[in-house]
Amino acid sequence: MAITDILSTKDIESALSSCQAADSFNYKSFFSTVGLSSKTPDQIKVVFGILDQDNSGFIEEEELQLFLKMFSSSARVLTAAETKAFLAAGDIDGDGKIGVEGQIFGNFIEL
Repeated sequence: MAITDILSTKDIESALSSCQAADSFNYKSFFSTVGLSSKTPDQIKVVFGILDQDNSGFIEEEELQLFLKMFSSSARVLTAAETKAFLAAGDIDGDGKIGVEGQIFGNFIEL
């Protein structure tokens, strides 16, 4: 399944255009603009699975750095500062990764 099976191409393009500059990524506005915050828990799990490139059940720092590229191969990678801030916001148990069970993307999108 592709991410565009759940999220519209138009919304993805809009979300990506809002964070083209380095250090301009804001996960809250990105999730809202891309339409992820209005999806069902099952749809969110599918998107999480796409972002979890190694199928570990977690999104680790290396995967977060490539977060935007999962939406479009032409998107930029997150800066180190953006990646660390994103991870810190979503890592609810302090284990250095964001899990799929309980809350998707940590505190971002509640099931």
